[in-house]
This record gives sequence, C-alpha cells and structure tokens, in this order.
Amino acid sequence: MIRRRILFYGWVQGVGFRYRALHAAGLYGCTGWVRNEWDGSVTMEIQGTEEAIDSVILAIERGSYVRIENMNSRTLPVVEAEHSFLCE
Repeated sequence: MIRRRILFYGWVQGVGFRYRALHAAGLYGCTGWVRNEWDGSVTMEIQGTEEAIDSVILAIERGSYVRIENMNSRTLPVVEAEHSFLCE
C-alpha cells in the first residue's frame, strides 16, 4: 500500500477529470481525494497498490477530452483510517 500526491497539468478541468478519478478509484479499490486548483491544475492524493494507482491514472487518461501534459508526483505516508475517495 502506498499513497501519492499527484499534480496534473494540461486540459484537466471542466472535462470530467474528477468524476473519472472518483469512478476509477472505486473500481480499483483506491482511497483519497481529488480537487481542482485555482491555476487550472488538478491535485489528487490517492492510496492503494502501485498497480491500482497506475490503473486509475490510465483510466483518467483514456477519457474523452482529458489531456494530461505533465504530472508531478511524490510519495506520502499512508493514511490508515481512510476508507473512501472524495471529490472536493
């Protein structure tokens, strides 16, 4: 189990990005949250296996109109009591 904070840049707001993240996180058993930022980027903290997190990102990228141009990622401590994935 790992936790990552990922900042997504590109055409990532107003295109269903957060909805796709919420759906994919549920599908692959990940927890965490996703939110739009004031600068047009999207921040996501996601927790699960490395394979599950990669699958969530791929599912988001496959969405119509989403174009991820860059991602910055860092590893964070796991949040033991977290049980859901939220759109903020």
